[in-house]
Amino acid sequence: MNVASIQTLSDDDRRLVASWAADCAERVLPLFDGDDTGRAALTDAVGRTHAYAAGSRTAAEEIALRMVAVKVAGTASTPAGAAAARAVAQASAVAHMGAHAFGAAGYAAKAVSLAEPGDAARVDVEIDWQLSRLTVDQCAVLATLPALGENSSGPLGPGLLTQGVVGSTIRILQERVAAR
Repeated sequence: MNVASIQTLSDDDRRLVASWAADCAERVLPLFDGDDTGRAALTDAVGRTHAYAAGSRTAAEEIALRMVAVKVAGTASTPAGAAAARAVAQASAVAHMGAHAFGAAGYAAKAVSLAEPGDAARVDVEIDWQLSRLTVDQCAVLATLPALGENSSGPLGPGLLTQGVVGSTIRILQERVAAR
């Protein structure tokens, strides 16, 4: 019997958090420094994520295209640009698994930290902005996800999202979401 991961969420819940993930990714999209083709692909991915959140695209349509932004990340000229593209990739993957919403926020924070390495407070500003964009309903959905690193059946399991600025951002977001 195939049991869905707790990190998947229902389609309605994925749509709800996809809009927040897209907002987080869109905010750092200007940091992408690759070519125009890559920028267009990332802009399209953000637009599709917003469309999925609004109900005008299906999960199957988005799942088929979720790796586009991952490939674009490899064309970035700087680490900040690559992190911005990965934020978009995580947002576009929310249609597949809702826990990717935290990945979008984490990579957005990483992008700003790499773009402004001398400004330690910049990540805090980004996290505060991300939290200010969350609705009560989005918080309720995100609060159902397991703590980072505690469930291996999805993106919040042990792996890349647990490390560095991405991991610390997700941990802070999870703490603050749970406290709301």
